[in-house]
Amino acid sequence: MSLSAKEEFIQIYQQHIQRPGSQNLLDYLTSDASDFFTAPSSTRFHGAYEGGLVQHSLNVYHCLVDYLSRPRTKELYGMDYTDETVALVALLHDICKLNFYVKDTRNKKINGKWETVPFYRIDDTLPYGHGEKSVYIISSYMRLSREEAFAIRYHMGFSGIEDKNTIGRALEMFPLALALNVADMEASYYLEGLPENSY
Repeated sequence: MSLSAKEEFIQIYQQHIQRPGSQNLLDYLTSDASDFFTAPSSTRFHGAYEGGLVQHSLNVYHCLVDYLSRPRTKELYGMDYTDETVALVALLHDICKLNFYVKDTRNKKINGKWETVPFYRIDDTLPYGHGEKSVYIISSYMRLSREEAFAIRYHMGFSGIEDKNTIGRALEMFPLALALNVADMEASYYLEGLPENSY
């Protein structure tokens, strides 16, 4: 019997993330105060369906593990990280999206007729950016290394809205940020999409 996305996430998290505060964060993610395991990953694009956020997080984890397993990444680029660091940055890079989307309805023309259809909209009650918001939330529970914090902060790579020179410098200084960006893009563009029953 295969694990659900929630079960797989919890299994990987508990197996690899052991630092002080990690269990408190997991307790929060699994509590009624959090929609992490039911939230979509976006409103219209990758993972725009219930449970899309946890599935995206798992996809990024598996893509990052695969990317970092190449001899070239370790031998030439020095990308050698603990299992804990890899799990932490991949599973939690988009924690900023928890309690971020709400279900709503809108009118849409389908086969020439207007119909009321469900969709997700953004309700940002903590407008603190994207990657920096994830770092802020995680840091409320456990300490991040500098490389972990920068990887999560800059996981959007050049699709972020800040100065491109700053992004380039961060990716150069912290190779894990580049690796996480590659894994995030691979998951978003090649593994995920809109299921037929999505909003």
